[in-house]
Amino acid sequence: MPLTIVVGGQFGGEGKGKIVSHLASKDNVDYVVRCGGPNSGHTVDFNGKRCILRSLPAGFINAKTRLLLGAGTLINPDILLQELEHCKVNPARLGVDFNAGVVTKEDEKCEKTLKLGEKIGSTLSGVGAAVARRVLRNGNFLLARDEPKLQPFLTSVASEINAALDRNLRVIVEGTQGFGLSLYHSRFYPYATSRDTTASAFLSEVGVSPLRATSVIMVLRTFPIRVGGNSGPLKNETTWEKLQELSGYPYTIRELTSVTNRLRRIAFFDIDLIKEAAMVNNPTRIALNGVDYLDYQNKGARRIEDLTLAAREFIDNVQKETRVKVSFVGTGPVNEEIIDIRNVQGKEIVERQIAS
Repeated sequence: MPLTIVVGGQFGGEGKGKIVSHLASKDNVDYVVRCGGPNSGHTVDFNGKRCILRSLPAGFINAKTRLLLGAGTLINPDILLQELEHCKVNPARLGVDFNAGVVTKEDEKCEKTLKLGEKIGSTLSGVGAAVARRVLRNGNFLLARDEPKLQPFLTSVASEINAALDRNLRVIVEGTQGFGLSLYHSRFYPYATSRDTTASAFLSEVGVSPLRATSVIMVLRTFPIRVGGNSGPLKNETTWEKLQELSGYPYTIRELTSVTNRLRRIAFFDIDLIKEAAMVNNPTRIALNGVDYLDYQNKGARRIEDLTLAAREFIDNVQKETRVKVSFVGTGPVNEEIIDIRNVQGKEIVERQIAS
Protein backbone atom coordinates (compact mmCIF):
# COMPACT_ATOMS: atom_id res chain seq x y z
CA MET A 1 0.00 0.00 0.00
CA PRO A 2 2.41 2.71 -1.18
CA LEU A 3 0.66 5.86 0.07
CA THR A 4 2.84 8.94 0.58
CA ILE A 5 1.67 12.17 2.20
CA VAL A 6 3.60 15.37 1.46
CA VAL A 7 3.28 18.07 4.13
CA GLY A 8 4.87 21.45 4.84
CA GLY A 9 6.77 21.89 8.08
CA GLN A 10 6.80 25.69 8.29
CA PHE A 11 4.44 28.38 6.92
CA GLY A 12 3.94 27.17 3.36
CA GLY A 13 6.14 27.97 0.38
CA GLU A 14 8.50 25.14 1.36
CA GLY A 15 8.52 23.66 -2.15
CA LYS A 16 5.93 20.91 -1.82
CA GLY A 17 5.00 21.27 -5.49
CA LYS A 18 8.62 20.67 -6.48
CA ILE A 19 8.80 17.50 -4.38
CA VAL A 20 5.43 16.14 -5.52
CA SER A 21 6.23 16.70 -9.19
CA HIS A 22 9.67 15.11 -8.73
CA LEU A 23 8.13 12.03 -7.11
CA ALA A 24 5.37 11.78 -9.70
CA SER A 25 7.95 11.72 -12.45
CA LYS A 26 10.74 9.64 -10.92
CA ASP A 27 8.59 7.11 -9.07
CA ASN A 28 5.98 6.73 -11.81
CA VAL A 29 3.15 7.62 -9.42
CA ASP A 30 -0.34 6.50 -10.42
CA TYR A 31 -2.44 9.03 -8.47
CA VAL A 32 -1.86 12.46 -6.93
CA VAL A 33 -4.61 13.93 -4.76
CA ARG A 34 -4.50 17.66 -3.99
CA CYS A 35 -5.86 19.04 -0.72
CA GLY A 36 -6.68 22.59 0.36
CA GLY A 37 -7.97 25.40 -1.80
CA PRO A 38 -6.98 28.29 -4.09
CA ASN A 39 -5.69 30.38 -1.17
CA SER A 40 -2.26 28.79 -1.59
CA GLY A 41 -0.16 27.95 -4.61
CA HIS A 42 2.32 25.24 -5.53
CA THR A 43 4.97 26.21 -8.07
CA VAL A 44 6.43 23.78 -10.59
CA ASP A 45 9.40 24.95 -12.69
CA PHE A 46 9.83 22.27 -15.33
CA ASN A 47 11.52 22.23 -18.76
CA GLY A 48 11.83 26.01 -18.77
CA LYS A 49 8.17 26.65 -17.95
CA ARG A 50 6.75 27.90 -14.66
CA CYS A 51 3.31 26.67 -13.57
CA ILE A 52 1.74 28.20 -10.47
CA LEU A 53 -0.95 25.79 -9.33
CA ARG A 54 -3.76 26.78 -6.96
CA SER A 55 -5.92 23.73 -7.61
CA LEU A 56 -4.33 21.32 -10.08
CA PRO A 57 -2.10 18.66 -8.45
CA ALA A 58 1.63 19.10 -9.06
CA GLY A 59 1.85 15.55 -10.40
CA PHE A 60 0.50 16.77 -13.74
CA ILE A 61 4.00 16.57 -15.26
CA ASN A 62 3.65 12.78 -15.49
CA ALA A 63 1.16 12.23 -18.31
CA LYS A 64 0.20 8.83 -16.85
CA THR A 65 -0.73 10.16 -13.40
CA ARG A 66 -4.41 10.48 -12.47
CA LEU A 67 -5.08 13.88 -10.85
CA LEU A 68 -7.72 14.19 -8.13
CA LEU A 69 -9.24 16.84 -5.86
CA GLY A 70 -10.64 15.35 -2.66
CA ALA A 71 -13.87 15.93 -0.80
CA GLY A 72 -12.22 18.38 1.59
CA THR A 73 -10.96 20.56 -1.26
CA LEU A 74 -12.32 24.04 -1.98
CA ILE A 75 -12.43 24.87 -5.70
CA ASN A 76 -12.73 28.03 -7.74
CA PRO A 77 -13.87 26.44 -11.03
CA ASP A 78 -12.50 29.23 -13.22
CA ILE A 79 -9.02 28.94 -11.67
CA LEU A 80 -9.04 25.15 -12.08
CA LEU A 81 -10.03 25.33 -15.75
CA GLN A 82 -7.40 28.01 -16.44
CA GLU A 83 -4.71 25.78 -14.95
CA LEU A 84 -5.78 22.81 -17.06
CA GLU A 85 -5.39 24.98 -20.15
CA HIS A 86 -2.13 26.65 -19.09
CA CYS A 87 -0.43 23.35 -18.22
CA LYS A 88 -1.87 21.58 -21.29
CA VAL A 89 -3.39 18.78 -19.22
CA ASN A 90 -5.85 16.36 -20.79
CA PRO A 91 -9.12 17.03 -18.90
CA ALA A 92 -9.81 13.28 -18.84
CA ARG A 93 -6.98 12.91 -16.31
CA LEU A 94 -8.76 15.07 -13.72
CA GLY A 95 -11.26 13.90 -11.14
CA VAL A 96 -13.16 16.09 -8.66
CA ASP A 97 -14.97 14.59 -5.70
CA PHE A 98 -18.74 15.05 -5.68
CA ASN A 99 -18.51 16.62 -2.20
CA ALA A 100 -15.69 19.08 -2.85
CA GLY A 101 -16.73 22.66 -2.09
CA VAL A 102 -17.05 25.61 -4.45
CA VAL A 103 -15.65 29.07 -3.68
CA THR A 104 -17.78 31.93 -4.98
CA LYS A 105 -17.26 35.62 -5.72
CA GLU A 106 -19.37 36.33 -2.65
CA ASP A 107 -16.81 34.46 -0.51
CA GLU A 108 -14.01 36.63 -1.86
CA LYS A 109 -16.09 39.76 -1.28
CA CYS A 110 -16.85 38.66 2.30
CA GLU A 111 -13.17 38.33 3.19
CA LYS A 112 -12.41 41.74 1.69
CA THR A 113 -15.29 43.32 3.60
CA LEU A 114 -13.98 41.80 6.84
CA LYS A 115 -10.51 43.19 5.97
CA LEU A 116 -8.88 39.83 6.66
CA GLY A 117 -5.91 40.79 4.52
CA GLU A 118 -5.06 43.64 6.88
CA LYS A 119 -5.98 41.77 10.07
CA ILE A 120 -4.36 38.35 9.59
CA GLY A 121 -2.59 38.42 6.21
CA SER A 122 -5.31 36.47 4.40
CA THR A 123 -4.84 35.96 0.65
CA LEU A 124 -8.51 36.97 0.23
CA SER A 125 -9.25 34.00 -2.02
CA GLY A 126 -12.58 33.31 -0.35
CA VAL A 127 -11.55 29.97 1.10
CA GLY A 128 -12.03 30.88 4.77
CA ALA A 129 -15.48 32.33 4.07
CA ALA A 130 -16.43 29.20 2.09
CA VAL A 131 -15.26 26.94 4.93
CA ALA A 132 -17.38 28.96 7.36
CA ARG A 133 -20.46 28.62 5.16
CA ARG A 134 -19.94 24.88 4.86
CA VAL A 135 -19.68 24.49 8.63
CA LEU A 136 -22.84 26.55 9.20
CA ARG A 137 -24.82 24.13 6.97
CA ASN A 138 -27.48 26.70 6.15
CA GLY A 139 -28.16 25.38 2.68
CA ASN A 140 -26.37 28.02 0.61
CA PHE A 141 -23.08 26.15 0.19
CA LEU A 142 -22.41 24.80 -3.28
CA LEU A 143 -20.83 21.37 -3.75
CA ALA A 144 -18.96 20.26 -6.86
CA ARG A 145 -21.88 18.02 -7.83
CA ASP A 146 -24.05 21.17 -8.11
CA GLU A 147 -21.59 23.22 -10.22
CA PRO A 148 -22.12 22.84 -14.02
CA LYS A 149 -18.47 23.65 -14.83
CA LEU A 150 -17.30 20.68 -12.75
CA GLN A 151 -19.76 18.06 -14.09
CA PRO A 152 -17.26 16.45 -16.54
CA PHE A 153 -14.83 15.68 -13.71
CA LEU A 154 -17.06 14.29 -10.95
CA THR A 155 -16.01 11.12 -9.15
CA SER A 156 -15.72 9.57 -5.70
CA VAL A 157 -12.10 10.26 -4.78
CA ALA A 158 -12.25 8.07 -1.66
CA SER A 159 -13.45 5.12 -3.77
CA GLU A 160 -10.79 5.65 -6.43
CA ILE A 161 -7.91 5.98 -3.97
CA ASN A 162 -8.89 3.08 -1.73
CA ALA A 163 -9.34 0.86 -4.79
CA ALA A 164 -5.94 1.96 -6.07
CA LEU A 165 -4.32 1.10 -2.75
CA ASP A 166 -6.01 -2.31 -2.82
CA ARG A 167 -4.21 -2.85 -6.12
CA ASN A 168 -0.91 -1.68 -4.63
CA LEU A 169 -0.72 1.34 -6.91
CA ARG A 170 1.36 4.39 -6.00
CA VAL A 171 -0.53 7.33 -4.48
CA ILE A 172 0.59 10.76 -3.26
CA VAL A 173 -1.58 12.99 -1.10
CA GLU A 174 -0.40 16.54 -1.79
CA GLY A 175 -0.90 18.63 1.34
CA THR A 176 -1.26 22.38 1.41
CA GLN A 177 0.40 25.29 3.24
CA GLY A 178 2.46 24.37 6.33
CA PHE A 179 2.29 23.14 9.92
CA GLY A 180 2.87 26.62 11.34
CA LEU A 181 -0.42 27.73 9.76
CA SER A 182 -2.58 24.92 11.16
CA LEU A 183 -5.93 26.14 12.48
CA TYR A 184 -5.56 23.76 15.44
CA HIS A 185 -1.86 23.29 16.07
CA SER A 186 -0.26 26.63 15.19
CA ARG A 187 1.27 28.64 18.04
CA PHE A 188 0.20 31.78 16.24
CA TYR A 189 -3.62 31.66 16.12
CA PRO A 190 -5.47 33.69 14.82
CA TYR A 191 -2.61 34.15 12.32
CA ALA A 192 -3.41 30.78 10.83
CA THR A 193 -5.22 29.32 7.85
CA SER A 194 -8.82 28.05 7.78
CA ARG A 195 -8.03 24.32 8.09
CA ASP A 196 -5.72 21.85 9.76
CA THR A 197 -2.52 21.35 7.76
CA THR A 198 -1.18 18.07 9.17
CA ALA A 199 -0.72 14.68 7.53
CA SER A 200 -3.67 13.12 9.35
CA ALA A 201 -5.95 16.00 8.35
CA PHE A 202 -5.07 15.59 4.69
CA LEU A 203 -6.00 11.91 4.81
CA SER A 204 -9.34 12.90 6.29
CA GLU A 205 -9.96 15.31 3.40
CA VAL A 206 -9.24 12.54 0.90
CA GLY A 207 -11.17 9.78 2.69
CA VAL A 208 -8.36 7.33 3.52
CA SER A 209 -7.59 5.63 6.83
CA PRO A 210 -4.32 6.65 8.53
CA LEU A 211 -3.47 2.94 8.70
CA ARG A 212 -2.99 2.93 4.93
CA ALA A 213 -0.23 5.54 4.91
CA THR A 214 3.24 4.13 4.31
CA SER A 215 5.31 7.31 4.33
CA VAL A 216 5.16 11.01 5.21
CA ILE A 217 7.54 13.45 3.56
CA MET A 218 7.87 16.74 5.44
CA VAL A 219 9.15 19.55 3.23
CA LEU A 220 11.28 22.32 4.75
CA ARG A 221 13.24 25.29 3.51
CA THR A 222 16.48 26.62 4.96
CA PHE A 223 14.95 30.09 5.36
CA PRO A 224 11.20 29.92 6.15
CA ILE A 225 8.81 32.47 4.71
CA ARG A 226 5.44 33.98 5.53
CA VAL A 227 3.02 35.95 3.37
CA GLY A 228 3.86 39.64 3.22
CA GLY A 229 2.00 42.10 5.42
CA ASN A 230 0.43 41.51 8.82
CA SER A 231 0.60 37.71 8.57
CA GLY A 232 1.79 36.91 12.08
CA PRO A 233 4.97 36.31 14.08
CA LEU A 234 8.09 35.11 12.27
CA LYS A 235 10.97 34.22 14.57
CA ASN A 236 14.41 35.55 13.58
CA GLU A 237 13.01 37.53 10.65
CA THR A 238 15.57 39.02 8.26
CA THR A 239 15.58 40.71 4.86
CA TRP A 240 16.20 39.57 1.32
CA GLU A 241 19.09 42.00 1.11
CA LYS A 242 20.73 40.39 4.14
CA LEU A 243 20.16 36.93 2.71
CA GLN A 244 21.78 37.92 -0.58
CA GLU A 245 24.79 39.24 1.32
CA LEU A 246 25.14 36.07 3.42
CA SER A 247 24.62 33.64 0.53
CA GLY A 248 26.87 35.39 -1.95
CA TYR A 249 24.18 35.41 -4.63
CA PRO A 250 25.57 37.48 -7.54
CA TYR A 251 22.15 38.93 -8.36
CA THR A 252 19.10 40.16 -6.49
CA ILE A 253 17.03 37.46 -4.85
CA ARG A 254 13.44 37.94 -3.73
CA GLU A 255 10.32 35.80 -3.74
CA LEU A 256 6.72 36.79 -4.33
CA THR A 257 3.80 34.78 -3.04
CA SER A 258 2.18 32.72 -5.78
CA VAL A 259 -1.39 33.82 -4.99
CA THR A 260 -1.16 37.47 -3.89
CA ASN A 261 2.10 38.41 -5.63
CA ARG A 262 3.31 40.05 -2.39
CA LEU A 263 6.95 40.09 -1.37
CA ARG A 264 7.43 37.24 1.05
CA ARG A 265 8.77 37.80 4.53
CA ILE A 266 11.79 35.64 5.30
CA ALA A 267 13.60 34.44 8.42
CA PHE A 268 16.40 32.24 9.68
CA PHE A 269 15.71 28.56 10.37
CA ASP A 270 13.64 27.81 13.49
CA ILE A 271 14.52 24.32 14.71
CA ASP A 272 11.94 24.45 17.51
CA LEU A 273 9.10 24.82 15.01
CA ILE A 274 10.54 21.94 12.96
CA LYS A 275 10.72 19.62 15.97
CA GLU A 276 7.11 20.40 16.81
CA ALA A 277 6.05 19.76 13.21
CA ALA A 278 7.97 16.47 13.23
CA MET A 279 6.28 15.41 16.46
CA VAL A 280 2.77 15.94 15.07
CA ASN A 281 3.36 14.70 11.49
CA ASN A 282 5.83 11.88 12.34
CA PRO A 283 7.59 12.09 8.95
CA THR A 284 9.53 9.16 7.56
CA ARG A 285 11.64 11.42 5.32
CA ILE A 286 12.50 15.11 5.06
CA ALA A 287 12.91 17.19 1.91
CA LEU A 288 15.08 20.26 2.49
CA ASN A 289 14.89 23.00 -0.12
CA GLY A 290 16.98 26.15 -0.43
CA VAL A 291 20.55 25.04 0.31
CA ASP A 292 21.56 27.54 -2.37
CA TYR A 293 20.40 30.24 0.07
CA LEU A 294 22.96 28.95 2.55
CA ASP A 295 25.67 29.55 -0.04
CA TYR A 296 25.42 30.30 -3.76
CA GLN A 297 28.15 27.69 -4.33
CA ASN A 298 25.45 25.06 -3.74
CA LYS A 299 23.29 26.35 -6.60
CA GLY A 300 22.46 23.52 -8.99
CA ALA A 301 24.59 20.89 -7.23
CA ARG A 302 23.64 17.34 -8.22
CA ARG A 303 25.56 15.37 -5.58
CA ILE A 304 25.83 15.68 -1.81
CA GLU A 305 29.60 15.68 -2.18
CA ASP A 306 29.35 18.89 -4.22
CA LEU A 307 27.68 20.83 -1.39
CA THR A 308 29.69 23.08 0.89
CA LEU A 309 30.72 21.73 4.27
CA ALA A 310 28.37 24.18 5.97
CA ALA A 311 25.43 22.87 3.93
CA ARG A 312 26.24 19.27 4.81
CA GLU A 313 26.51 20.21 8.46
CA PHE A 314 23.14 21.97 8.23
CA ILE A 315 21.59 18.78 6.83
CA ASP A 316 23.23 16.70 9.54
CA ASN A 317 21.86 18.99 12.24
CA VAL A 318 18.31 18.77 10.88
CA GLN A 319 18.57 14.99 10.95
CA LYS A 320 20.04 14.94 14.44
CA GLU A 321 17.36 17.24 15.88
CA THR A 322 14.40 15.51 14.20
CA ARG A 323 15.80 11.97 14.02
CA VAL A 324 14.47 11.79 10.46
CA LYS A 325 16.53 11.25 7.31
CA VAL A 326 16.88 14.07 4.79
CA SER A 327 16.24 12.25 1.51
CA PHE A 328 15.77 15.17 -0.89
CA VAL A 329 17.88 18.33 -1.11
CA GLY A 330 16.78 21.25 -3.26
CA THR A 331 19.66 23.27 -4.70
CA GLY A 332 17.56 25.80 -6.63
CA PRO A 333 13.96 26.51 -7.63
CA VAL A 334 13.59 24.41 -10.78
CA ASN A 335 12.65 20.73 -10.74
CA GLU A 336 16.01 19.66 -12.08
CA GLU A 337 17.85 21.28 -9.16
CA ILE A 338 17.38 18.48 -6.68
CA ILE A 339 19.51 15.79 -5.08
CA ASP A 340 17.54 12.59 -4.53
CA ILE A 341 19.58 10.83 -1.86
CA ARG A 342 17.41 7.72 -2.13
CA ASN A 343 19.25 6.99 -5.36
CA VAL A 344 22.76 7.27 -3.91
CA GLN A 345 24.51 3.92 -3.95
CA GLY A 346 26.37 2.74 -0.87
CA LYS A 347 26.63 4.78 2.32
CA GLU A 348 24.50 7.91 2.27
CA ILE A 349 26.74 10.72 3.45
CA VAL A 350 24.09 12.79 5.19
CA GLU A 351 22.81 9.84 7.21
CA ARG A 352 25.96 9.39 9.22
CA GLN A 353 24.52 11.16 12.25
CA ILE A 354 21.44 8.93 12.25
CA ALA A 355 23.49 5.80 11.79
CA SER A 356 25.72 6.70 14.69
